[in-house]
Amino acid sequence: MKEKAIENKIKAYLKTIDGLFYFKEHGGLYGRAGLPDIIVCFNGLFIGLEVKTDSGELTPLQSATIKRIRDCGGIAEVVRSVEDVINIISRITGN
Repeated sequence: MKEKAIENKIKAYLKTIDGLFYFKEHGGLYGRAGLPDIIVCFNGLFIGLEVKTDSGELTPLQSATIKRIRDCGGIAEVVRSVEDVINIISRITGN
């Protein structure tokens, strides 16, 4: 499955969660390099979701950004499926 298809499934899932805000980081000329693909605010938490295929790897800048988010108390994860995101949300909500 291509990264875009995984991303679309994740966004469809996120839309179903009350009290959750997210946006897609598009990068490019006006974006910030290295930011996770999907930025989420849920239950007062900052969550960065870096979407990758099964064989996709992080760039050094993506790895450094994930570390920085975690060091600041946020959640930052590489996700390869909507199930990965469901697990993250479940950990947060305790369900």
